[in-house]
Amino acid sequence: MKGKLSGKACLKKGKSSKKDGTKTTVYKIKLHVEPGFGNPGAFLIENNHKHRFFLQSATLVTPENKVIHFDCRSWVYPIKDTNTSRLFFSNTCYLPSKTPACLVELRKEELESLRGDGTGERKEWDRIYDYALYDDLGNPGKGPDHVRPVLGGSRSRPYPRRGRTGRPATKNGTINLDTYVPPDERCSPKKLSEFIANAIQATAYFHLPEAKSLPRDSSSFESFGDIRDLYSNNRRQAMRGKSVTEKVKKFVPAQLFKDVTHVIEEVDIKFPLPQIIRANQFAWKLDEEFGRQMLAGTNPTRIHCLREFPPRGTLTESHIEQSDIEHNLDGLSFEQAMKQWRIYVLDHHDYLLPFLRKMYSEGVRPCASRTLLFLRNDATLKPLAIELSYPGSSNNVDGMKTMVLLPEKEDIPQALWQLAKAHVAANDSAYHQLISHWLHTHAVVEPFIIATRRQLSVMHPVHRLLDPHFKDTMHINALARTVLINAGGILEKTLFTGKFSMELSSELYKQWRFDEQALPSDLIKRCMALEESENPRGALMLFQDYPYGLDGLDIWLAIQTWVGDFCDIFYEDDPSVKSDTEIQAWWSEIRNVGHGDKRKEQWWCQMTTKADLKRTLTTLVWIASALHASVNFGQYSYAGYPPNRPSRCRKFVPEEGTMEFAEFLKDPDKYFLNMLSDRFEASLGIALMEVLSRHTSEEVYLGQRATSEWIDNKQVKQRFEKFNKSLREIEKQIMERNGDPELMNRRGPAKVPYKLLYPDATKVDTPAGITAKGIPNSISI
Repeated sequence: MKGKLSGKACLKKGKSSKKDGTKTTVYKIKLHVEPGFGNPGAFLIENNHKHRFFLQSATLVTPENKVIHFDCRSWVYPIKDTNTSRLFFSNTCYLPSKTPACLVELRKEELESLRGDGTGERKEWDRIYDYALYDDLGNPGKGPDHVRPVLGGSRSRPYPRRGRTGRPATKNGTINLDTYVPPDERCSPKKLSEFIANAIQATAYFHLPEAKSLPRDSSSFESFGDIRDLYSNNRRQAMRGKSVTEKVKKFVPAQLFKDVTHVIEEVDIKFPLPQIIRANQFAWKLDEEFGRQMLAGTNPTRIHCLREFPPRGTLTESHIEQSDIEHNLDGLSFEQAMKQWRIYVLDHHDYLLPFLRKMYSEGVRPCASRTLLFLRNDATLKPLAIELSYPGSSNNVDGMKTMVLLPEKEDIPQALWQLAKAHVAANDSAYHQLISHWLHTHAVVEPFIIATRRQLSVMHPVHRLLDPHFKDTMHINALARTVLINAGGILEKTLFTGKFSMELSSELYKQWRFDEQALPSDLIKRCMALEESENPRGALMLFQDYPYGLDGLDIWLAIQTWVGDFCDIFYEDDPSVKSDTEIQAWWSEIRNVGHGDKRKEQWWCQMTTKADLKRTLTTLVWIASALHASVNFGQYSYAGYPPNRPSRCRKFVPEEGTMEFAEFLKDPDKYFLNMLSDRFEASLGIALMEVLSRHTSEEVYLGQRATSEWIDNKQVKQRFEKFNKSLREIEKQIMERNGDPELMNRRGPAKVPYKLLYPDATKVDTPAGITAKGIPNSISI
């Protein structure tokens, strides 16, 4: 039942070429087969050398001139390490029940070889996929302050599972960037060196000049011009070449330094002015821009329409009263505004309350916030009121102090209002990083990747569909656990949530629902759209000038159509989904293991119909591509300038009659700057935004595939070309919308065009850098 084997052939005398520093060798061989051998469906390859090699692809031509493609893109390690040959299947896809008889056992054995059993330490060459809890965030070796709770596996701290490494968490205080990730999930050496070099450059550029003058440079910025100088040409000139490498050498491990030095020296260090201050350096202060960023900024997924007043959470009812806002509704009565769905809320209140006292520390003054806004006739959002709650004198929620601030035009009240907006922005920044970005894309997708590798054969059409949308994600997540979300990591250093950041993420995972990550469901839940079953998008926008929502629904429909066309080619009817043993095992493992803390939720679909499968796959592709792009690649544009999106506040809004209020009155601008993160934290935060907002040189975008021969099925290729064409049409629509003066939220006072959902589907060899546009296939940064 395993089919026949041809004779062996050795790879000799290949022809080599070099492009962008990568050497590629092409071999031509002949394989001798018995008469009546049939069409090859797989091949074995054995590496008898000392080092691994990357097998890009193979093409077999039969005596009858039938061409069979193998899209391999995998590391092949020496057999002395692996003790086994590597098996590769052709690009022809089969449902389990339609697998050629000679491949049935091979298909089964290949899947079994990829599954771990929860034991053993992984070696570099192991191709093992298994699950683990988030038990590697702490670093006890650096002291009790670096101990972190395990996330996942309990009702109190649920969390998605991560890939298991089999290695203990670091306990000696060092950073280990060599965490195990299955070889096929690792970033390429070129991308990894580029990524690390970018991180070192950014840190060196923004941080080292500050660290040179003070041990930690905890001083505040003296003026807004002082912040603007961070992006100056003088600074850029001072950080070129050898000056960077010599300083970097002092804090980077020797081997890593050796690997990336040439990249640092070759690239001219340039950090452009963030878009938010490029056209108008003070547009960020305007209320209209403050509201616009909730619809078109880097976190456009939190705002929702208020359906009852006053706003209520799970713990509290808002202190904002009708009399605070009814005079500011552009001539509408309060009742009219509510009836017409014209009042909106950005709510960062009740979920923060249990954490505020724990977060309160030297240098951090955390608040929870509710912000009410009014939808004007021109579809811009006008802020109406901000409610701030912060720790009082007792140890319970009732002991919180609360203040309500209203927009003002006079100098002193307006300056207080600006402080309140900064606290709202800090809340939104933390929610964006920990929930909208990390949890809702990176973390929730990883279990899907692991289950796909363990339960869906590479011959399975759904595996072939999803594979591009998983590129590099597990490796990026492993790096994040090492330097970003770990104890003492960058997010703990820069966000006001500090060492409670991942605990907060776990708390909000309790609210997560996969079905509500489908864009139409999300918009309907937030009352930003109405359910409309006749509409192919599934939702009707309440107002058109919501850039994320409008562009997003276009992208959603394109993905939905493509996924539907793909599934229709391989699945005849509902029973064919229900009888697909691999799909059923895949879905069961996602529900019961990968997202096992959610296994008892009733909202999971049963995966018994084509509609179930199409909706699930559409949602998954949306999360991995467009959703991640929308919350990631605009970070430098908006958060690269700390006053616009501070990540922590060091002062509360001062109360009249206090020493802080006297300090504020003396110089409101200086009080504002002193409230922001210090130079060290701000520089670190800017560097992070710069690195995360960059596209890499090896990016593959939505509507593209790494090779034209990614599947041997003409129907699928035709449907994929249709998908690419629809994305190109969406690009035209987005550019037209951005040029429409009636759609004021597309650019806003800061003149930042909304391109975060611009697909860039036609790009080939896209240059790396900060473009604030383009939808990569996967969560690859």
